[in-house]
Amino acid sequence: MASRARIIPDTPPSFPPFPGWARPPAFGEAVDDTDFLAGAALSALNPIVCHEHPLGSLWRQRLALACAAALAWREGRTEDEGLLRDHWYHRRDGDDPGPAGRLLKAWRWLGDRSVMRTADWELNLAALLAHRFDEALQDVIAFATDQLRGQGSPVGAAAAVAATSLRFRPDCRPLALWLADAVLAHRLKWPAPVPLLAAHLKRGDLRHAAAHGDGDSAWRVACNLAYARGAAVAADLYGDLARRAEKLLEAAPRLRGKDADMMVAILLCEDAQPARIGRAASDRSSRRLFERLVALGAVRELTGRPTFRLYGL
Repeated sequence: MASRARIIPDTPPSFPPFPGWARPPAFGEAVDDTDFLAGAALSALNPIVCHEHPLGSLWRQRLALACAAALAWREGRTEDEGLLRDHWYHRRDGDDPGPAGRLLKAWRWLGDRSVMRTADWELNLAALLAHRFDEALQDVIAFATDQLRGQGSPVGAAAAVAATSLRFRPDCRPLALWLADAVLAHRLKWPAPVPLLAAHLKRGDLRHAAAHGDGDSAWRVACNLAYARGAAVAADLYGDLARRAEKLLEAAPRLRGKDADMMVAILLCEDAQPARIGRAASDRSSRRLFERLVALGAVRELTGRPTFRLYGL
């Protein structure tokens, strides 16, 4: 009997390591030109952002998870990245993911190529963040839309949008940081936004936003440094995921499960997966497939639990 055809994705592209001169210094060290540092860091990240491999989706999801966890912590919630991932992947279709889960949903949506391209994206965003779509929010959206087409520094536009949003809607800090990342991506002509700002602002940075005006300000400096830190962390994350993806693809021809090729493709573009029944495989065979992948060093078990496990790169 002829063996079945295998469908194995291409190896993800590799990129040079993030340059040391574009990395921001340790906290507390002075930086002479934060505009240059942010621009250099985002420029170094640009090739990773613009590639078309499915691993880019997983990469953005991991960055979205970090942003959502940082925002949940700022709002006094207890959900860390592990709990957010648990709630997301073990929920049933139609379940309300809860306040922290809605933050994760909003930031996962931020990394989608279709964000801000549909006619009703503003309403969807307001619903995700559980805020009323009132006149103040409409003014924030109008200002953000104007900044998409403006001139000058992309980081300056992102900082201005966030500051304006925080002045008009101080009750919704996540909205300001979401719009900042979206505007930055549009100004840089990235194919999809990259969740960065929320995870890399320092405690207390947001208090500078109210005093932000045109040109240099403490808020602009804070955004420059946050984007520089975020770009360096994002580049390092991509390098780690690309190495893990190579191990998965090396192991793929040795897998024999009926859903093996499909699961390999999913693991390359999705943050995590539970062991569950597939199109052609039982729950038991799915568990065996993941156990085999863990034994081969191709994936990790992400929860540390003996049951209700999640697997991913």
